[in-house]
Amino acid sequence: MAASRRFRLGFVVLGALAILLMLWGTLFHPKPAKAAKTPPVPVSVARAVARDVPVSITAIGAAQAWQNVLVRAQVSGRLQSLAYREGSFVKAGALLAQIDPAPFNAALMQAQGALARDQALLQGARVDLARYQTLLSQDSIARQTFDTQTALVKQDEGVVMVDQGVVANAKINLGYTRIVAPVSGRVGVKLVDAGNLVSATDTTGLVTVAQVTPIAVTFTVPEGDFQRLQTVSAGFTRPLATEAFSQDDGKKLADGQLTVADNHVDPATGTVQLKARFENPDARLWPGQFVNVRLTLQTLRNALTVPTAAVNQGPKGPFVYVVGADQRVVARPVALDIAQDQLTVIRAGLSPGETVVADGQLSLKPGLRVAVRDPDAKVASKAKTAKRSKP
Repeated sequence: MAASRRFRLGFVVLGALAILLMLWGTLFHPKPAKAAKTPPVPVSVARAVARDVPVSITAIGAAQAWQNVLVRAQVSGRLQSLAYREGSFVKAGALLAQIDPAPFNAALMQAQGALARDQALLQGARVDLARYQTLLSQDSIARQTFDTQTALVKQDEGVVMVDQGVVANAKINLGYTRIVAPVSGRVGVKLVDAGNLVSATDTTGLVTVAQVTPIAVTFTVPEGDFQRLQTVSAGFTRPLATEAFSQDDGKKLADGQLTVADNHVDPATGTVQLKARFENPDARLWPGQFVNVRLTLQTLRNALTVPTAAVNQGPKGPFVYVVGADQRVVARPVALDIAQDQLTVIRAGLSPGETVVADGQLSLKPGLRVAVRDPDAKVASKAKTAKRSKP
């Protein structure tokens, strides 16, 4: 009996413990947490747009005068005066400097006097020759006398021709005392002051004249780009549009045309030098100035474009994240054409008007929801704050 009671008592205790354990599990065990929803990923988007895309190549170029002339004296003498202001614009033929003309005037007078004297001698010899011709026909003089007079006339004619050459040379030298601008352009800093003796053998020169309207911009392109240039320009018979941009702020300075291609490839660099002509009416380009050059090869009409930042590279090639109507993204493979000016031309894989993710792709996976960032939100907020802060 005692054993039976102990068994029943133990069974009751075990039952009570089981009930207590069940109650503890029900009251104190934490409930499983619900799965948290993934918040939308903030991104910036852009639309695929069909537009005309100019295909171009870029290079660093240097502006140089279309013509740059070092003006030098062509005769020796004292530099009498300078007729220009340093840095001013002069037209072709304008007087720049004057060399003392007095010695050259004297030389011209001497040459003209010698010419007049010898012309008179020639005239007398011709009169005698005509008289001898008459006497010879009358058989009144010897043939030798007539021949001697004929030779004398020819000799005097030669002397007169020499004198005429001396006179012409003296006139030329006198003309060289007036030094004029060979081209229209800007004169530089004077290299010789008035009062100095100058000579035709001086290598320093008097001043430089640089033609800046038009002006040239020279630059080089790789040999591979040169082949493309040669093709699209029909062997450089058709001009190609060229633009020059400031290296400081990137603003466009001038529009021009490619006009000259060098006649060889530089074997040391594998490049070809090109020259573009810019009319430069407002003188925004200046000789020696470095600029960024963009040379347009052709224009792709109605090409489908997206921002270059929207194109991603994956194991299977380029793709873009396309935003659907439910604000979820899909990874779409695309075929690319060219990238130009932060735009990429899409050859296949997209349709005009589709929305692609342009920024924030690193946090994306296919199927995730996105929240489009408003690029004007911060600007509008700053504008409102500034408006409120005004007295």
